[in-house]
Amino acid sequence: MLRNLFLSCFVIAMSCKAEKKSEELASGIVNKSIKVVDFEGLEPFLRANDDKTYVVNFWATWCKPCVKELPYFQELDDAYEDENLKILLVSLDFPEKLNDKLIPFIEKYQLQQEVILLDAPNENEWIPKVDSSWSGAIPATLIFTKSKHAFYEQSFTKEQLFDEVEKFTKNTKI
Repeated sequence: MLRNLFLSCFVIAMSCKAEKKSEELASGIVNKSIKVVDFEGLEPFLRANDDKTYVVNFWATWCKPCVKELPYFQELDDAYEDENLKILLVSLDFPEKLNDKLIPFIEKYQLQQEVILLDAPNENEWIPKVDSSWSGAIPATLIFTKSKHAFYEQSFTKEQLFDEVEKFTKNTKI
């Protein structure tokens, strides 16, 4: 009986801790909340049809090449701050790792771009919808406008990333 009471108190305390972390996240410790979406929630963003250039990077905290290139996306965002450029970082981390892995990672590396967590376990269904040539390996980046589309299943150097985005924006920012 005492064991059950202790276990109940522990569960309540842990759920309060998770709720507090969510409140901290929403209050601005990290400048944005992290949306958890399924592929249907992500898909409209991948099909945007306006005057922006979109850069969508698929990555994970456990992927060393992904982590290495993340600062280049911040530099790209800074260089194009006056341009019509939108960067979305799509985390493929496990949803149950949101509070103890992804949010601390975002805070540690001070990621300023929009980050969403994709909770779509049936990757064989959604990967070909992102790009038919994608094997599923990360990092992977989709760059597109309403008239142009390119997919890169690779990690980027800063120069490579800027060169590819330049093809879509027709501006030199390096």
